[in-house]
Amino acid sequence: MRVNEAVKNNPDKFPTGYIIELTKDEKNEVIENFDNPKLKFSPVLPKAFTEKGLYMLATILKSPKATQTTIAIIETFAKIKELTRTVSKISESHDEQEQKGLIQHGGDILSDLLYQEIPISSTETSVELNFAVLKLRHTIKRKK
Repeated sequence: MRVNEAVKNNPDKFPTGYIIELTKDEKNEVIENFDNPKLKFSPVLPKAFTEKGLYMLATILKSPKATQTTIAIIETFAKIKELTRTVSKISESHDEQEQKGLIQHGGDILSDLLYQEIPISSTETSVELNFAVLKLRHTIKRKK
Protein backbone atom coordinates (compact mmCIF):
# COMPACT_ATOMS: atom_id res chain seq x y z
CA MET A 1 0.00 0.00 0.00
CA ARG A 2 1.14 3.54 -0.69
CA VAL A 3 0.45 4.69 2.87
CA ASN A 4 2.65 1.99 4.37
CA GLU A 5 5.35 2.80 1.82
CA ALA A 6 5.17 6.50 2.63
CA VAL A 7 5.50 5.84 6.37
CA LYS A 8 8.34 3.37 5.87
CA ASN A 9 10.23 5.81 3.62
CA ASN A 10 9.75 8.77 6.01
CA PRO A 11 10.25 7.46 9.56
CA ASP A 12 11.55 10.82 10.80
CA LYS A 13 8.17 12.40 10.01
CA PHE A 14 6.29 10.07 12.36
CA PRO A 15 7.67 10.42 15.88
CA THR A 16 6.10 8.76 18.91
CA GLY A 17 2.44 9.70 19.20
CA TYR A 18 1.81 10.04 15.47
CA ILE A 19 1.06 6.37 14.80
CA ILE A 20 -0.33 3.79 17.20
CA GLU A 21 -0.47 0.03 16.84
CA LEU A 22 -3.87 -1.52 17.41
CA THR A 23 -4.24 -4.28 19.99
CA LYS A 24 -5.52 -7.71 18.98
CA ASP A 25 -8.97 -6.85 20.40
CA GLU A 26 -9.05 -3.55 18.45
CA LYS A 27 -8.03 -5.38 15.29
CA ASN A 28 -10.88 -7.86 15.80
CA GLU A 29 -13.33 -4.99 16.30
CA VAL A 30 -12.20 -3.39 13.04
CA ILE A 31 -12.62 -6.73 11.26
CA GLU A 32 -16.14 -7.14 12.71
CA ASN A 33 -17.16 -3.66 11.62
CA PHE A 34 -15.54 -3.58 8.18
CA ASP A 35 -15.14 -7.25 7.14
CA ASN A 36 -11.70 -6.80 5.56
CA PRO A 37 -10.31 -10.22 4.49
CA LYS A 38 -6.76 -8.88 4.02
CA LEU A 39 -6.74 -7.55 7.57
CA LYS A 40 -8.49 -10.62 8.97
CA PHE A 41 -5.77 -13.01 7.84
CA SER A 42 -2.79 -10.71 8.33
CA PRO A 43 -0.46 -11.84 11.12
CA VAL A 44 0.62 -8.22 11.69
CA LEU A 45 -1.29 -5.87 13.99
CA PRO A 46 -2.49 -2.84 12.01
CA LYS A 47 -1.42 0.70 12.73
CA ALA A 48 -3.64 3.76 13.07
CA PHE A 49 -2.77 7.42 12.71
CA THR A 50 -3.42 9.99 15.39
CA GLU A 51 -4.60 13.43 14.28
CA LYS A 52 -0.99 14.65 14.10
CA GLY A 53 -0.05 11.56 12.12
CA LEU A 54 -2.79 12.20 9.59
CA TYR A 55 -1.59 15.76 9.11
CA MET A 56 1.96 14.61 8.57
CA LEU A 57 0.79 11.88 6.21
CA ALA A 58 -1.04 14.50 4.18
CA THR A 59 2.24 16.38 3.69
CA ILE A 60 4.01 13.40 2.12
CA LEU A 61 1.24 11.84 0.04
CA LYS A 62 0.74 13.24 -3.43
CA SER A 63 -3.00 12.76 -4.00
CA PRO A 64 -5.34 15.73 -4.56
CA LYS A 65 -7.15 14.97 -1.26
CA ALA A 66 -3.83 14.96 0.64
CA THR A 67 -2.94 18.29 -0.94
CA GLN A 68 -6.34 19.76 0.04
CA THR A 69 -5.86 18.55 3.62
CA THR A 70 -2.38 20.07 3.83
CA ILE A 71 -3.66 23.41 2.51
CA ALA A 72 -6.53 23.38 5.04
CA ILE A 73 -4.05 22.76 7.87
CA ILE A 74 -1.79 25.60 6.74
CA GLU A 75 -4.74 28.00 6.34
CA THR A 76 -6.02 27.15 9.83
CA PHE A 77 -2.58 27.64 11.37
CA ALA A 78 -2.24 31.02 9.64
CA LYS A 79 -5.65 32.12 10.95
CA ILE A 80 -4.74 31.11 14.49
CA LYS A 81 -1.51 33.14 14.25
CA GLU A 82 -3.49 36.11 12.89
CA LEU A 83 -5.98 35.81 15.76
CA THR A 84 -3.10 35.76 18.27
CA ARG A 85 -1.61 38.92 16.73
CA THR A 86 -5.01 40.62 16.68
CA VAL A 87 -5.69 39.86 20.35
CA SER A 88 -2.23 41.20 21.26
CA LYS A 89 -2.89 44.41 19.32
CA ILE A 90 -6.21 44.91 21.17
CA SER A 91 -4.47 45.00 24.54
CA GLU A 92 -1.69 47.26 23.21
CA SER A 93 -3.99 49.80 21.56
CA HIS A 94 -5.20 52.88 23.42
CA ASP A 95 -7.51 54.04 20.61
CA GLU A 96 -11.09 52.92 21.26
CA GLN A 97 -12.04 52.94 17.56
CA GLU A 98 -9.02 50.83 16.65
CA GLN A 99 -9.83 48.41 19.49
CA LYS A 100 -13.40 48.01 18.20
CA GLY A 101 -12.11 47.29 14.70
CA LEU A 102 -9.61 44.75 16.04
CA ILE A 103 -12.31 43.12 18.18
CA GLN A 104 -14.56 42.75 15.14
CA HIS A 105 -11.66 41.38 13.09
CA GLY A 106 -10.84 38.86 15.84
CA GLY A 107 -14.48 37.80 15.98
CA ASP A 108 -14.55 37.30 12.22
CA ILE A 109 -11.43 35.12 12.42
CA LEU A 110 -12.98 33.08 15.23
CA SER A 111 -16.17 32.59 13.24
CA ASP A 112 -14.19 31.47 10.22
CA LEU A 113 -12.15 29.01 12.29
CA LEU A 114 -14.98 27.51 14.29
CA TYR A 115 -17.96 27.65 11.97
CA GLN A 116 -16.66 27.18 8.44
CA GLU A 117 -19.57 24.99 7.31
CA ILE A 118 -22.40 26.85 9.07
CA PRO A 119 -24.14 29.82 7.44
CA ILE A 120 -23.92 32.78 9.84
CA SER A 121 -26.21 35.78 9.85
CA SER A 122 -24.15 37.91 12.21
CA THR A 123 -21.55 37.79 14.94
CA GLU A 124 -20.91 39.77 18.05
CA THR A 125 -17.61 39.97 19.89
CA SER A 126 -16.71 41.76 23.07
CA VAL A 127 -13.36 42.01 24.79
CA GLU A 128 -12.92 42.83 28.43
CA LEU A 129 -9.53 44.08 29.59
CA ASN A 130 -9.12 43.79 33.33
CA PHE A 131 -5.70 44.15 35.00
CA ALA A 132 -3.75 42.46 32.19
CA VAL A 133 -6.30 39.67 31.90
CA LEU A 134 -7.99 39.41 28.55
CA LYS A 135 -11.46 37.90 28.34
CA LEU A 136 -12.91 37.29 24.91
CA ARG A 137 -16.58 36.49 24.39
CA HIS A 138 -17.81 35.71 20.91
CA THR A 139 -21.48 35.13 20.05
CA ILE A 140 -22.49 33.51 16.78
CA LYS A 141 -25.98 33.92 15.34
CA ARG A 142 -26.79 31.18 12.85
CA LYS A 143 -29.23 31.40 9.99
CA LYS A 144 -32.26 29.14 10.33
